[in-house]
Amino acid sequence: MQMSQRSTDHVTPFSHRRLRRSGAPVALWMLLGTWLIGCASPPPTAPGTAAPPAFAASDLFETTSYLLPGGYAWAPDDDALLLGSDETGIFNAYAIDPASGGSVPLTANDDDSVFVSSWFPNDRRILFSADSGGDELNHLFVRELDGSVTDLTPGDNLKAGFAGWSATGDAFFVSSNERDASAVDIYRYATDGYERTLIFENTAGFAPVGVSPDGRYVALLKLNSSADSDLFLADTGDDAAPVEISPVRDGVEHGFFAFTPDSREVVYSTNEHGEFVQAWRYAIDGGARERMIEADWDVMFVRYSHSGRYRVWGVNEDATARVRIFDAREGAEVRLPGLPAGNLRQVRFSRDESKLAFLLNADTSPSDLYTFDLGGVPSAQRLTRALSPAIDESLLIESRVVRYPSFDDLDIPGLLYRPRNASADNPVPALVWVHGGPGGQSASGYSALRQHLVSHGYALLAANNRGSSGYGKTFFHLDDRRHGEVDLQDIVYAKRYLASLPWVDSDRIGIIGGSYGGYMVGAALAFEPDVFDVGVNIFGVMNWVRTLKSIPPWWGAARASLYDELGDPATDEERLHRISPLFHTDNIRAPLLVVQGANDPRVLQVESDEIVAAVRGNGVPVEYVLFDDEGHGFTKRANRIAASDAYVEFLDAHL
Repeated sequence: MQMSQRSTDHVTPFSHRRLRRSGAPVALWMLLGTWLIGCASPPPTAPGTAAPPAFAASDLFETTSYLLPGGYAWAPDDDALLLGSDETGIFNAYAIDPASGGSVPLTANDDDSVFVSSWFPNDRRILFSADSGGDELNHLFVRELDGSVTDLTPGDNLKAGFAGWSATGDAFFVSSNERDASAVDIYRYATDGYERTLIFENTAGFAPVGVSPDGRYVALLKLNSSADSDLFLADTGDDAAPVEISPVRDGVEHGFFAFTPDSREVVYSTNEHGEFVQAWRYAIDGGARERMIEADWDVMFVRYSHSGRYRVWGVNEDATARVRIFDAREGAEVRLPGLPAGNLRQVRFSRDESKLAFLLNADTSPSDLYTFDLGGVPSAQRLTRALSPAIDESLLIESRVVRYPSFDDLDIPGLLYRPRNASADNPVPALVWVHGGPGGQSASGYSALRQHLVSHGYALLAANNRGSSGYGKTFFHLDDRRHGEVDLQDIVYAKRYLASLPWVDSDRIGIIGGSYGGYMVGAALAFEPDVFDVGVNIFGVMNWVRTLKSIPPWWGAARASLYDELGDPATDEERLHRISPLFHTDNIRAPLLVVQGANDPRVLQVESDEIVAAVRGNGVPVEYVLFDDEGHGFTKRANRIAASDAYVEFLDAHL
């Protein structure tokens, strides 16, 4: 289960464990949401054409994934880029030559993935994070100049992460819950010697979300409910209580985007002024507020270049994030001519601000690394080719945004994938894909899993049911305390929409989803047993009472918000019991496939164990795949390939 916070982070080094299977071969990679950004899209696939050869999962997943760090992505002299890549099957850190694209590995883990955080400001040391087997207990590591690795946050049962650099580069900031498992504190580490100082002790249930470049202020969120959050500033130079800087309004969500590089302003998010999130600025000295960015969609992020000359922001425009860059010196937007069709992601400025590095992504093209020269004649250079050479990109399928009416005539948005050979003369089986959350969103962009399913002849509708983010605050809260009810009906009506398409076989429609989407699979099969022909449950919640009682301690600051949206097991146990599929398994008659990571701290393995045993008791075909070396979402390529192969095998047999 993902939190409604709409954020993600990852982790690092350690041993390849076995995949344990129960029943036929099966497994899965839970899609990690990415905000995509961009330009034009390739032309849609012509319907009813001959089907291309079905792609092998091994080819689609041999595509390399890249990640740029949120800290310094460019080396001190701008002659190298720090990049995370899973080209070996596991994420590791690489130094990339921005002129040639040549790479040098900086880590060589073969068990658990490394997720890069930053170069050091003035030398070639790097910071990276890692957990163990997907347990989400991240530690922060430094790779020294001699290649040795030091754990900067040693200890058991703690979760730590990189929280930014000081403006002078003499220190960096680290978040950690080592003092109290349910409270995240902030430490200042010296760049030389790593001596640390506790600069913010979190004793009031805040969620620290940023540290000012001068190190004086810590931005804090107070999550009051699923629709109400306040933003505070703590001054690390005195012992005064944190001061609220967001307007005092009930029923308004505030969030944090950034400190300006000069540490004089906070850029924050608010939905006070309409349906969609806007970006506002707050002057720390004087408290003046001013609207900065507004759109007819949610503003998703705001970032600055090192000097503050450039500002980058993204807007979630109908499941695709559009990125814009503003040059304050010139007073104009920056244009990036000469790029192929696609969506910008993870824009990072060189230290001298003469170049950009970014990823370019599309439905039919995985993220590749580009640089762009901002000085002289504007020019782009492609440094990587992520797509496997075994895949002809022109044969991949582009999604299109659709809307369909639900039971109450509310329009539900979604992304529709149509196989090439689908036609009225050749109707194909279909799947409703349900995203994680609650509060997530299915967004456009390359997905090896979706392309694999579609290439094997399965139409796919990624439905953004009510409660999904990106469509305004009213839409987002329409399923509060009504999960497994109104949102489930949106998914039932997604099936009706698919069945109405002449190129879909209305007698062969299944449901698939991960995390909260996995719960929706269980709910659909248990509470609407005549609707879907098969179900694929990827580590979905089956017993809400247990799950909400056992949420990880580091979610402490978000507990009130989560309980407000879903229900408090102390007071709402009857309702939570009523909407939990585990207690209604007698109704489940459709073949079921269940996939789980043994180390998942969010949806415990027992959730999957119990639903498998109960449904098998009905005499229903059930397949179960348990990965011993994964958590909530699978990071190892071998597991993702095995999962996707298992999906197709299961669907071919039962749909």
